[in-house]
Amino acid sequence: MTEVSSREIWLSGEHGRLYTKRWDPAQHHAGDAAPIVLLHDSLGCVELWRDFPERLALATGRSVIAYDRLGFGRSDPHPGKLDGAFVRDEARGAFRTLLEQLELEGFVAFGHSVGGGMAIACAAAWPAQCRTLITESAQAFAEDRTLAGIRAAQRAFAEPGQLDRLKKYHGDKADWVLHAWIDTWLAADFADWNLDEELRLVRCPVLALHGEHDEYGSSRHPERIAALVPTHATARILRDCGHVPHREQAEAVIGIVAPWLAENTVGGTAQA
Repeated sequence: MTEVSSREIWLSGEHGRLYTKRWDPAQHHAGDAAPIVLLHDSLGCVELWRDFPERLALATGRSVIAYDRLGFGRSDPHPGKLDGAFVRDEARGAFRTLLEQLELEGFVAFGHSVGGGMAIACAAAWPAQCRTLITESAQAFAEDRTLAGIRAAQRAFAEPGQLDRLKKYHGDKADWVLHAWIDTWLAADFADWNLDEELRLVRCPVLALHGEHDEYGSSRHPERIAALVPTHATARILRDCGHVPHREQAEAVIGIVAPWLAENTVGGTAQA
């Protein structure tokens, strides 16, 4: 995909450096130039998006930006533990750092899994700048299926050698990454967590993608997202698909997202 160039960027956050990567297509979209910002899942990082950002940039004609949250991937270690507000806090913390240091006047928020929840929080926190919100396998509340899936993963990661899968991407931070996911979601005070308030603050068009066989959440999540946002919202269920549509059915995801973005992105431009 030679029509897309990429470069690595280091951002200076409040508690450490954030590793960021940007993909720029040779031919940009003729209208709104707002880049797509990808927010990764609970065990994810920039590298685990694989070739999806490049393919997305090529298909949409938009720049694509992804970053490792503090404590993940190549970003600096997190100085403490995550608490129950970590999804909302990302919007005013690291994401704000990204907006300011990359001088983005507008953005398209695209988040996977808990990153989808963070994308919702970002759209709510920055309504004037968020042109479009796209969620993929997002959790909008603490569903029993979500918690059951996390407990199953907890048992699987307890097996010898399983943590090595995370060390490949997170290095010495792998144990922190695993516990940041499991301990936060399974905490007793997290049972009533939801993003209802944030959803009602969204002011841009919304596309909620969800796999039919998502082991970490039922179709109640995209249905809730579409029902609560006061703007135009579309929920799409991907048949025969699990929790990671951009890897399991990348072509289908891009085939939905690219034309939907062209038709639904609202207002303004952003600096390239």
